[in-house]
This record gives sequence, structure tokens and C-alpha cells, in this order.
Amino acid sequence: MSSIPVLHSYFRSTCSWRVRIALALKQIKYNQKAVHLLNNGGEQHSDEYKTINPMEQVPTLEIDGISLTQSLAIIEYINDTRPDINPLLPDNPIDRARVRQIAEIINSGIQPVQNLSVLQAVGPERKMQWGHDAIRKGFVAVEELLKTHSKRKVLCW
Repeated sequence: MSSIPVLHSYFRSTCSWRVRIALALKQIKYNQKAVHLLNNGGEQHSDEYKTINPMEQVPTLEIDGISLTQSLAIIEYINDTRPDINPLLPDNPIDRARVRQIAEIINSGIQPVQNLSVLQAVGPERKMQWGHDAIRKGFVAVEELLKTHSKRKVLCW
């Protein structure tokens, strides 16, 4: 755990934001390597980047001698390997499951329809309504879960 981690990310990527927030909360210093998703057809499609992330997506975190992809897997790894600084998940298994449930609504239910590849497939004339519908449905579900299960009304959990 001696070398400084490298986060391959894009400044507008919500997945990358999740990882940057977790790294900040865990007080992990890291270097950032920008992967521009639009330049030259998308830097994530380069042969070099594909060697560390075969899905050709951001983020990728190089840490502890390994490369990890997928924001929630990265977040759980840094939480599990650095448990003493600002735990990101509650200790209680029920609360931990609820936090993961909310994270998955955003990660799987809302965010994927905002991915560049999905928006390009949907087309410019439908992408706004497509995104609006998914975001609304997801946040209605999150709000309901928070009303029903949140112990602290200030910060979700």
C-alpha cells in the first residue's frame, strides 16, 4: 500500500465522482489520469486503456498493485482495506443492506441511462425524456426508502 493510487476518470462521469468522493472521505491521496470520453472518439476505447479496463469505461483505480473497475466495487474495496478511517458503510447488516440498496438504485437504475453510449443509441431527439423518466423513477424510489427506513433524516443514514 505504499505507492500512490491512480484514478482514471472523466470530470463529468458520475461513476468517477462516486469514487473521488469515497477517496476523499477515506483520506486517500491519489493521482488522477484524465480519460476524455469524447476526444478522438473517446480515449476509453484506446488499446492502452482497454488493457486496464476491458469495458472501456471510467473509472478505473490502480491501487495496491491491482486495477479495479466499477465504482461500487472500488468503493467497497477501499472501505474494506482501510477500515480505520471514516467507514463508508454502517456496521449493522440491515443498515448496510439498505445503503447498498439505495446505491444500487442510483448505480443500476438511474445512472446507466445517462451513460454516453446509451444516450448515443437513444438519439438526440429522445435522450432528454429518456433520462428524465429514469431519474424521476429512481429518485422517487430512493425518497420512499429514505422516508421508510432512514434513522437520521439529515444525511440518509
